[in-house]
Amino acid sequence: MGSITLNQVTKSFGEVQVIPPLDLEINDGEFVVFVGPSGCGKSTLLRLIAGLEDVSSGMIAIDGNDATQVPPAKRGLAMVFQSYALYPHMSVRKNIAFPMKMAGVPQEEQEKRITNAAKVLNLTDYLERRPGQLSGGQRQRVAIGRAIVREPAAFLFDEPLSNLDAALRVNMRLEISELHNTLETTMIYVTHDQVEAMTMADKIVVLHAGVIEQVGSPLELYNNPRNEFVAGFIGSPKMNLIKGEEAAKRNAATIGIRPEHIGLSTTDGAWQGKVGVAEHLGSDTFIHVHVPEFTEPLTVRASGEFSVRHGDTVYCTPDESKLHKFDAKGLRMT
Repeated sequence: MGSITLNQVTKSFGEVQVIPPLDLEINDGEFVVFVGPSGCGKSTLLRLIAGLEDVSSGMIAIDGNDATQVPPAKRGLAMVFQSYALYPHMSVRKNIAFPMKMAGVPQEEQEKRITNAAKVLNLTDYLERRPGQLSGGQRQRVAIGRAIVREPAAFLFDEPLSNLDAALRVNMRLEISELHNTLETTMIYVTHDQVEAMTMADKIVVLHAGVIEQVGSPLELYNNPRNEFVAGFIGSPKMNLIKGEEAAKRNAATIGIRPEHIGLSTTDGAWQGKVGVAEHLGSDTFIHVHVPEFTEPLTVRASGEFSVRHGDTVYCTPDESKLHKFDAKGLRMT
């Protein structure tokens, strides 16, 4: 079991409150991603759950039991950090075994857990190597293996892929998602990368200045953002947010439209503009269009074959059924 409940949890450093009163329910077996910009409180929140930081007030329950004052080692959680923190003089086998050795797990049980973890993580052929002989992705798998053998109630990942190159990040993303499907254990994953959040999570928690802005599935947040912040943060490229006359005539302070919901033409349309940068990605082209009436360029998603040059005149037409409307406080309008 690995359900985790936060009830009116706060965190202050001196006079500064970085986490205002916060409630959150994480169900057993869920893959939950904390996402938000730097400084939003996502890593602090993870450390509160882990017990690496003391809560200023409120309660944290694990499997229905109050764990607020329980030390980290006794919470039944395993944490994987951004840095691998492996012992360079130890083999992969000994690195994975280390937490079990410290916990006094019998040798026979250690070997069984190491064998199983190595099989799941494709590390069987590397057990006698040292960390210096491994790639970055393999080292991260060793760090995850060290967490797996503890057989925790939940895994806590603190931006574990930040030190990897782009291609390796994609591979490790898939591997961690596959690991979750195999183990069916609760996982909480912290990242500032909303693409990681969208592709990995069962449930996303969007944080901003220590406040939970919205909780929901990736598609819930993508299709029905609660406010302008979530609308502008979730999605790559992000949603176009437009103020001024175009919003006012639709009885809103701001309207939002995703790049894929704007039609592009070289002959006519609702908004005339000039092509700026065009990002050619093969199957798609993201075109940044400068419309004189708008303060920021529009990002429009077109097919990879759509041919335009810098400075060309184009016409953009939004799909009115896909428009998002926000009021003067930035809240979604129904």
